[in-house]
Amino acid sequence: MNYLAHLFLAQPNADSHFGNLLGDFGGNKHVKQQPIAVQKALANHYLVDKFTDNHPVVKSAKHFFSTKHRRFASIAIDVVFDHFLIQHWQHFHRDPLVDFKRKSYQLLNERIDDMPSRMRQVVGNMTTNDWFKEYETLTGIGFALDNIANRIRFANSFSGSIEDIHSHYDALEAVFLEFFPQLIEHVNQQGLEVTNKENIVKLNF
Repeated sequence: MNYLAHLFLAQPNADSHFGNLLGDFGGNKHVKQQPIAVQKALANHYLVDKFTDNHPVVKSAKHFFSTKHRRFASIAIDVVFDHFLIQHWQHFHRDPLVDFKRKSYQLLNERIDDMPSRMRQVVGNMTTNDWFKEYETLTGIGFALDNIANRIRFANSFSGSIEDIHSHYDALEAVFLEFFPQLIEHVNQQGLEVTNKENIVKLNF
């Protein structure tokens, strides 16, 4: 999953927010000297990613991407799932998104001095420029995906994958709406962190 989903599934404290994003920045290489709460949060990050990567409906969603873009389809799916989480935010969380973002950015900044250098740079940009605002639109998602493509250290054809998302938007949205409540339930059942369910609501269509 991408950054917003990981923060959504974190606990409302700085250690949890730090650990639940740390998995995208070297994870286990940086966690040994961290408090147990950060270690548990990192384990939660890996739990989320493993469940996502192995879920049948998520795997099947890769076929919505053209052969040209399919190699990196899992990255595109992670990012567009953040977009769908924003679009359906009120069905999943009791707090307004703007309040959640403000609190999450504050919690991340509380631990920014403890972050690996690359994570510190990304989180600083994220909180200063409100990356999740960009994820509200497909134009913003396309821009984010093209930026990822440009950061890949070898020649690739990932740029332009937003075209596949445009073509299969409704189908991808249906995948998200089927999958995400199952992910929430899985995280709650595993209980790697002390689970605070009071602000999370289940989708009810």
